[in-house]
Amino acid sequence: MLTRPGSSRGASMIEVLVAIVIVIIGLLGLAGLQARSGVTEVESFQRAQAVELLQDMVDRIQANPLNSMAYVTAAPLGTGTPAQDCSALTGAALDLCEWNNSLLGASESNAGLSVGAMIGARGCVDNVSPTMPRVFLVSVVWQGTYKTKSPGSTCGQGLYGPSGMRRGITATVVIGCLQNNPATGLCAFPP
Repeated sequence: MLTRPGSSRGASMIEVLVAIVIVIIGLLGLAGLQARSGVTEVESFQRAQAVELLQDMVDRIQANPLNSMAYVTAAPLGTGTPAQDCSALTGAALDLCEWNNSLLGASESNAGLSVGAMIGARGCVDNVSPTMPRVFLVSVVWQGTYKTKSPGSTCGQGLYGPSGMRRGITATVVIGCLQNNPATGLCAFPP
């Protein structure tokens, strides 16, 4: 089939406009995906920071089982500015002071401001079972960038506006029997 040179046609204006609209819709979808990817990256970074801070406190409690009750916090840590001076402290008080500074992001700074932690990071250590074995719930919470289901922990509740903006992770620490009472033969913790 041969075509005559005068009978071939180019793309009409309507076809070009339809092609442009399809390309624009695709580019808008790609831009939305890129924006969502940025939000997800921030959430992922904050969760990674929280895991590191949570494991830090779990390790500190497990390293000092005789004084495990000294780690219980009455209020969430991670408040106050600037970071505290921990140089005069020892034991559990030093551990809590350093953890508070880590929650504030004091390990990384930019122009004198602490920038190393999550948005509004808070940490709690609750004594869930004061009997033997002792059970502690260590929690790290922070403010998320979009609303979702709130975490089960009560740490930092009410500090981030709607509860769905609060993110959190928890770990359970169990401190077993450290010594037996010679008179009763039962497990006992030192005072």
